[in-house]
Amino acid sequence: MVDAVLNSGDTAWMLISTALVMIMTVPGVALFYGGMVSKKNVLNTIFLSLIAFSITSVIWVVYGYPLAFGSDILGGLIGNPANLVMNGVDVNALSTLAPTIPELVYVAFQMTFAAITVALISGAIVGRMKFSAWLAFVPIWITLVYVPIAHWVWGGGWLYQLGALDFAGGTVVHLNCGMAALALVLLLGARKDKRLLPHQLGYSVLGAAFLWFGWFGFNAGSALTAGGLAGSAFLVTNTAAAAAMISWMMMDVIKIGKPTLLGAISGAVAGLVVITPAAGFVTVWASIVLGFTTSIISYLAVAWLKPKLGYDDALDAFGIHGVSGAWGAICTGIFAAPFINPLGTGVLYGNLGQLGVQLIDIAAVGAYSFIMTLIIGYAIKKTIGLRVDEKEEIEGLDTTQHEESGYRV
Repeated sequence: MVDAVLNSGDTAWMLISTALVMIMTVPGVALFYGGMVSKKNVLNTIFLSLIAFSITSVIWVVYGYPLAFGSDILGGLIGNPANLVMNGVDVNALSTLAPTIPELVYVAFQMTFAAITVALISGAIVGRMKFSAWLAFVPIWITLVYVPIAHWVWGGGWLYQLGALDFAGGTVVHLNCGMAALALVLLLGARKDKRLLPHQLGYSVLGAAFLWFGWFGFNAGSALTAGGLAGSAFLVTNTAAAAAMISWMMMDVIKIGKPTLLGAISGAVAGLVVITPAAGFVTVWASIVLGFTTSIISYLAVAWLKPKLGYDDALDAFGIHGVSGAWGAICTGIFAAPFINPLGTGVLYGNLGQLGVQLIDIAAVGAYSFIMTLIIGYAIKKTIGLRVDEKEEIEGLDTTQHEESGYRV
């Protein structure tokens, strides 16, 4: 147990990590998704991430953090709703979960995780969801889906008590958003024009670069201290992303005969996703295995499973985040090394039961996120409506939803 004494080095690192994770949403996800859509939807796509960050920022300090990370009530299902709007939290109070940094720093750090999770869902529904529906969806989903799951896995809830390992969000963030994305696309139905050629791939490359850069705060920051564990998480994060990029390029060459830049950045993101739950538990060699294998699995989900089942996950939020997040959680149960982090021991090091716990984590988070998102989406569909009409979809959401255009001709 770390002594509850303020450490200025840890505090500085966590402030920087918080800023890095913020960069992942805006501009990271915003540009990554924005470049992949047609030019008539670029502003709407960027706006989805921007407004998701803003709404989540307010909800988190009003009641999200206390419910997610407050003392456990209701048998591990939710936290105690004390300290609403951060009332009663002294500026010098130390966090119980990160006892060398101020609690308000930990509040801000966790807020950025909540924000990027809901922003990532938007990649599945670009070009066809009403902006008003998105404005309703974000606060409801954060409240009913993200907050409980964050408590279950990280905040002392029942999966935490069971021993689930999720260092930085393989299930809380990536599997969660992937299953929610799948639920929404099933409710929305397919786009009228299924062709989706990136109008400005340069934006997506910049977005991927911001994601890769910010991910060091995401994963290494989750060590919550400026020490050896953060350094290890930093290194394996970069290694997994690099291995996954190479692997995805190889899959492109096998399938179409040429490597693609879109495939390369998709692979890098898949590698960043897969290492997220494992970053604080695995060795460098294991990170290469995770990165290399996850691109193969996610590639098959995108290129084979999606066409076969016919769901229209426009920018592959499920295929990359959902699939690689689940694979990362499984691999954490296999490769977690106690000499990296004594809190986690996987199958390779003698703890056969950890894989079973990881599978329970995946099943619980995936099922809850999918079912609750279906309920939320259906309620919105029956009230204010989920999808724009066909004329608006064909014209483009930049003009029909915002009276703006990304490009003046």
